[in-house]
Amino acid sequence: METPAVPTKTYTLNEEQEKNEILRKYRALLRVLKPKLKPGDRELVRHSFEMAADAHKTMRRKSGEPYILHPIAVAMICAEEIGLGVRSTICALLHDTVEDTEVTLEDVQREFGNEIARIVDGLTKISNVIDASSSQQAENFKKILLTLTDDPRVILIKLADRLHNMRTLDSMKREKQLKIASETIWVYTPLAHRMGLYAIKTELEDLSMKYMEPDAYRDIAQKLAETKRERSRYINEFIRPLKEKIEQTGLKFDIYGRPKSIHSIWNKIKKKGVSFEEVYDLFAIRVILDSELQAEKADCWKVYSIITSEYQPQPERLRDWLSRPKSNGYEALHTTVMGPQGRWVEVQVRSRRMDEIAERGLAAHFKYKEGTGHEDRFDKWFQQIRDVIGSPDADSVDFLNDFKTSFLAEEIYVYTPRGDVKMLPAGSTALDFAFYIHSAIGSKTIGAKVNHKLVPIGHKLRSGDQIEIITSNKQKPHEDWLNLVITAKAKSKIKDSLKEEKRKIADDGKYILQKKLEGMKAAVTPGNVELITQFYKLSSSLDLYYNIAIKNIDLKELKEFQVFGDRLDLPRPKHQEHKPQEHHHDHHKPLVPPKDTELIIFGESGDQFKYTLANCCKPIPGDDVFGFITATEGLKIHRTSCPNAARLLANYGHRVVKTKWAKNKDIAFLTGIKIIGLDDVGVINKITNIISGDMRININALTIESRDGLFEGNIKVYVHDKEELNELVSRLKSLRGIQTVDRFDPEENK
Repeated sequence: METPAVPTKTYTLNEEQEKNEILRKYRALLRVLKPKLKPGDRELVRHSFEMAADAHKTMRRKSGEPYILHPIAVAMICAEEIGLGVRSTICALLHDTVEDTEVTLEDVQREFGNEIARIVDGLTKISNVIDASSSQQAENFKKILLTLTDDPRVILIKLADRLHNMRTLDSMKREKQLKIASETIWVYTPLAHRMGLYAIKTELEDLSMKYMEPDAYRDIAQKLAETKRERSRYINEFIRPLKEKIEQTGLKFDIYGRPKSIHSIWNKIKKKGVSFEEVYDLFAIRVILDSELQAEKADCWKVYSIITSEYQPQPERLRDWLSRPKSNGYEALHTTVMGPQGRWVEVQVRSRRMDEIAERGLAAHFKYKEGTGHEDRFDKWFQQIRDVIGSPDADSVDFLNDFKTSFLAEEIYVYTPRGDVKMLPAGSTALDFAFYIHSAIGSKTIGAKVNHKLVPIGHKLRSGDQIEIITSNKQKPHEDWLNLVITAKAKSKIKDSLKEEKRKIADDGKYILQKKLEGMKAAVTPGNVELITQFYKLSSSLDLYYNIAIKNIDLKELKEFQVFGDRLDLPRPKHQEHKPQEHHHDHHKPLVPPKDTELIIFGESGDQFKYTLANCCKPIPGDDVFGFITATEGLKIHRTSCPNAARLLANYGHRVVKTKWAKNKDIAFLTGIKIIGLDDVGVINKITNIISGDMRININALTIESRDGLFEGNIKVYVHDKEELNELVSRLKSLRGIQTVDRFDPEENK
């Protein structure tokens, strides 16, 4: 969802052309909806289109085009790419009206009824957040997720909205692009994955990478384009014998190759430490079968045996999601086989129904719900979310992070002692499992047996484990349990239990405060308690009573307070206490740059702002960076590819400052390079000659380890900027016998 903007110069349509364009897009939407239209639906869709067009008539997008084209495009994605119906299309057309125009929720309710009004409300952002320390983005995510369990269509329309915004992100300012791309990779791509929308998840990942890692994105896209013809030739050669043999069985099918996404290729390059040329599965072969429901599995295995008799399979790469589908409904057989020219190729086998569920996820799941035996998969998931959404006072950023680890992670299958299968997020511990079974069991857990062996409660579980929980009535949750669990249910139950314990202790503190105030002839009124709480810089009266009870606060300062009737007032400040405070305030004043200014670091205008370079990613001049205003350490400069960037930008976009480097050749920055190559005579000498001799770069530290004819070198060097670092990397790569040269951040490679 966007704010109206001034048209940019690239937009050229006149008023008449605009009208025609809007009508053309609207008619295309109606054509897609045609098979789903029941009597009266066409009029409802038209009414919603006219209402939205009228409400947005004076608004434009950042690109300059009429705003109404955005809701139409979102509705089109809902209908065509996700496969949603008429009511969702109406909601998509109206999704920005309540937030951005004069139209109210009551108007929507009056014209279209409760159901559509409820979904539009779920899609409307919270415009103001009461708590200043909270994050508006996280509050809005929380609101969307809270509506998820009532009506999953809210999320599906929100994903369509986000996909269209990502497709049209070019006209936004750079810092807005970073913020939106980070939110997308942080929350929306895992959400699309969890909803089973693979095509949308993949496109969102690629588009996010395009803005967050532009160089890597361009590099892989270019290499994919260059190798396209050669890849097509190879795919045809691989498919030919399979096609003939499957045709002989009489099965109806489609077989084709499709390239892997840029993001997944990039992930492989990073994780495996290989170059583009070494990524063997740049594409996957798909076999889609037109099988009857009852014959699907048998047909898929039949095709699998044809593939593996033609090409040698890699046994540990068989993925059987037919016997046990993924939690988002994905069903398929994946195998990796040795194809012609000694290349590994991934082959995916699934039926037409499975393919539709893979592409359209939740929407297709409801279509095929009857008689599949999987009808409660999403229902179970929604129920789990309902269980933990109960606590309304949870901090929104914590809520979002818990939601990510609990509900958006990959899953593992574990077994109870009776052999029942339970699904938990990857990374879950024995304690998570105990709370998953029942909160009363979780609270009393003292240990567990995994595969009949005794393990501590923090033991991490793996798929296939069988678990038995050991409890004791004397056990109760401890503070450090929060570090032993990852599921939202376990965390919220532990927090509730600790809060209950805290309340019991706090009652003593309340009694102590009451006595103290009675002695001063003041009353325990909400106003007085609030005043004392603020004085001691605590967040709630519960914290105040608790700290008094455990003797963290002895209330000595209360005698400085003034009493008027039964009302307290703050102690009168001593004159000299003012000056240092004012000075302190002035010192921090220039820390936050005025809105929309570009902060230049290491340049003249940068001198007035205090900042530090983040240790997590050690930026150097030339890196793509952003400034982030921290709560305690002022302004920090991070690389956009920093491991923490997506989390910071997604949750706290309002604290981001546009930042760029000014040239300054006098300052050198510490960075690291990791070199792997053949352990040849004199290779280390050649490396140090290039660094110190040819390029006159100072070496800070150097460690070399040799093993089995290979060496790995970690070298910390001082460079002036990214250009110098790139030049060094390319010179080192050109040495004979060097396999890889990669940058690392000195902090992460102890």
